[in-house]
Amino acid sequence: MPGGGFAAWSRDRLAMARRGADECGDVWQLEPGVYVTATAGPCEEVLRRSQDFRKAPSPLFPPLKWPSGATTPEQRAHAHAARMRGLRPQAVAARIGEMAPTTARFADQWPMGRDVEILPLVRPTLAEIGVHYLFSEDTPALLPFAPQLFLAREALARPSRWVWPRWIPTPARRFRTRQQIAFTDALRPIVRRRRSSGRLGDDVLGHMLRPSPRYGLLPEEAILDTLPGITVATFEAPTRAAGWILLHLARHPEAAARVAAEAAVLPANPAATTSTHLDSLRYTQALVREVLRLHPPSWLLTRRTPRRTQLDDYTIDAGSTVLVCPYTAQRDPREHSEPDEFQPERWLDDSDSDPPAKPGVFLSFGTGPHGCEGAALAMAMLTLLTAQTARRYHLSEPPGPEPGYQVTTFEGLATAGLRLRATSRDRERSCFE
Repeated sequence: MPGGGFAAWSRDRLAMARRGADECGDVWQLEPGVYVTATAGPCEEVLRRSQDFRKAPSPLFPPLKWPSGATTPEQRAHAHAARMRGLRPQAVAARIGEMAPTTARFADQWPMGRDVEILPLVRPTLAEIGVHYLFSEDTPALLPFAPQLFLAREALARPSRWVWPRWIPTPARRFRTRQQIAFTDALRPIVRRRRSSGRLGDDVLGHMLRPSPRYGLLPEEAILDTLPGITVATFEAPTRAAGWILLHLARHPEAAARVAAEAAVLPANPAATTSTHLDSLRYTQALVREVLRLHPPSWLLTRRTPRRTQLDDYTIDAGSTVLVCPYTAQRDPREHSEPDEFQPERWLDDSDSDPPAKPGVFLSFGTGPHGCEGAALAMAMLTLLTAQTARRYHLSEPPGPEPGYQVTTFEGLATAGLRLRATSRDRERSCFE
């Protein structure tokens, strides 16, 4: 692409991705050995062909060195399968009543009458929901470690002029290891207590402690290795998504009012909320889905090619990098009418448009073997947070010509520094009466 390359990419990655899709089509080459899939077809193909386009091992929380030896890839795969059982949509649906009180408390405690930086308020709320979903009654012992695990993630994610080999103990990596060990040391006695008592629990940890007919009982080390990463994942990307959602509630008051009217059917006691109540929030879920389409928190996914393969018109050599871009795929006019417009109705069967809008590609949670395992949990958390907030408040941005936030794209698509103001809907109604 003329004027392309990493210099232009680093200046404005979103603009470069849009330009590549517009000028070069479905697949384009950023630099030798680096390709970008920009539209639905090739994006889905890469994500589903996991043998030809492999997901790089996560460097965030690598397996620790145990006295008994490192866990094997097979044991880690079994641990992942056990974890997935606790994250299935049916498992999430059964625990909606445990999540709703925390989202209601978040809405109740929003400071009114002033502009508030919102992501630092959202993050601990979603962390509490995520940690409770994973560890249930043991949340008080493990929740204090969530902020430190997040800081370790942030430290490793900061852009750097140098790409150090993984074996070099940089300060960020040493900090990561300290937090990982501290979390693991707190989790180990919980695992042993549950196993010795026989009360395994119905949370995600409980699913991992149950023996499987296929592979039996998971080693303790395999359980401990797999949980720091998923603990951060339960609230990191959802926090980015929540920032965009709350911003859209502020910018689209009619949509926010529709969410508020829909949320009025939620029980006065949030703990009484069930999956039936959640299913009734159809417009709210459509709004969340539409925001995720426009602003996918994981807007760029990296895959590596272990062998020479074919993709579109390219022969891609072994060792190449393929960047999958849901951001452009979900803004493709062939997939969505008026793709840059915010239209939650496109996800409703009874859309007011004539003819009804036809839902297009949706890759915000990925797809294929490495699709987001926490998609159902994330949708439940975000839908409840959106409904409870819109039910209580009208949101607005600070006055002024400049946006009150900065778009960041390095590790995910986020609204850094986003500030919003909340006004009570009850107070607004009383002013007009």
